Amino acid sequence: MSGTLDHSLQNGLGVYYLLVALMNVGFALYYQRYAEPRKPASATLWWAVAGFFALHAVAYGIFHAGWIMPKIIRTTVDRFADPISYTVLSVVGFAALLYWRKPLTRPQVAWGILMFSLLLGGWSFTDDNFRQIVAKEDNVPITMLIYSVGFFTWLGLYRAVQNDERMERGEPVLEKLEDEKVLVWPDLVYTELICMVIATVVLVVWSILLKAPLEQPATNAKAPNPSKAPWYFLGLQEMLVYFDPWMAGVVLPTLIIVGLIAMPYIDFNREGNGYYTFAQRKFAMVTFLFGFLVLWVVLIVLGTFLRGPNWNFFAPFEYWDPHKVLPLNNVNVSDIFWLQWLGTSPATVTFPGYSGSQLLNVIWRELPGLILVVGYLFVLPPLLAVTVFRKFFIKMGFIRYFVMINLLLFMASLPIKMVLRWSPLNLKYIVAMPEYFFNI
Repeated sequence: MSGTLDHSLQNGLGVYYLLVALMNVGFALYYQRYAEPRKPASATLWWAVAGFFALHAVAYGIFHAGWIMPKIIRTTVDRFADPISYTVLSVVGFAALLYWRKPLTRPQVAWGILMFSLLLGGWSFTDDNFRQIVAKEDNVPITMLIYSVGFFTWLGLYRAVQNDERMERGEPVLEKLEDEKVLVWPDLVYTELICMVIATVVLVVWSILLKAPLEQPATNAKAPNPSKAPWYFLGLQEMLVYFDPWMAGVVLPTLIIVGLIAMPYIDFNREGNGYYTFAQRKFAMVTFLFGFLVLWVVLIVLGTFLRGPNWNFFAPFEYWDPHKVLPLNNVNVSDIFWLQWLGTSPATVTFPGYSGSQLLNVIWRELPGLILVVGYLFVLPPLLAVTVFRKFFIKMGFIRYFVMINLLLFMASLPIKMVLRWSPLNLKYIVAMPEYFFNI
């Protein structure tokens, strides 16, 4: 586990581990002195964790130890890292979080997960390839985004679990106990003033410690590789791998906005208004969190840290080689139907009995894909209305149900296309009409 590390990196890791140790000192003092009831056993545990991180701080910051993450761990992670495992683990982690929300949202368990992630982060920083990507000035906010999203997700689920347990005991929810109103002046204004001062100080310190990620003036003679959108559009850029630009850049973002606008009007559940709860709003919570965490935040992280030159996927500890080439065949449904099943080239397919119209020939060629799309958007909703979503259909009515189910189907189209693209089929388009710039 020994190696050669730059002294500035060793000092930085020393400061990093010292801060983490101080965080654990504060957590231990809370359980030792302020928690009701006090928990000396928990305090002892976190004192030990603080000592563990303090040992790392002394080793790196004072003795300049060359501790690095073992190569076997890095190579193993890189060997099994690919878009499929990344997304599957994200979905599995999301499902585990909701299923075991009660134990996972306990403060000590959540704090333990945080400490484990910080320990892995510090060890990973000893790898040059990992550090060069994560420590880029324009990638630092994404790391902050990961931890801030994790904190607020934990906070919301923690309050929801508390309220669900209180309602099971017949007690009022926490928000009812905190129903006291305060005046805008001075309470709210003072709070906003303090937040503004703290935010200003943080931004000033940030601007001093981190260089602005400015590059050379834009020119068409030299494009950066990879050429990435701003972080908040990286999810959309990732969708371009699976959809045509008109779908990934226009239709799906529009449906996201329309769906968020329509949500209050199609929601028939009046429980959970004004307080956190999971038990009373399972469908809404699962749907919204899956769309935000898995289909948005996970894609932003993927595009930031794992998409390198030529938009290729790179493992966390892999060198971003600009010459990396991954051959990938683009297979469409029409290729599978006409070429693989019937042994006929799709380019020679013509409409039976009338081959003079290009439009009819293209429609006939793409008829298998069109049938799948029509079945997905127009046949599947009624089937779901009389089976899985029967209760929803009865309570919501025809219009609200079909608005909701179509929004869900469009949302589900992204993971479906991702799976089809990564599967042995290498499926690119369900319907491919390049003659009319219409691909699905």
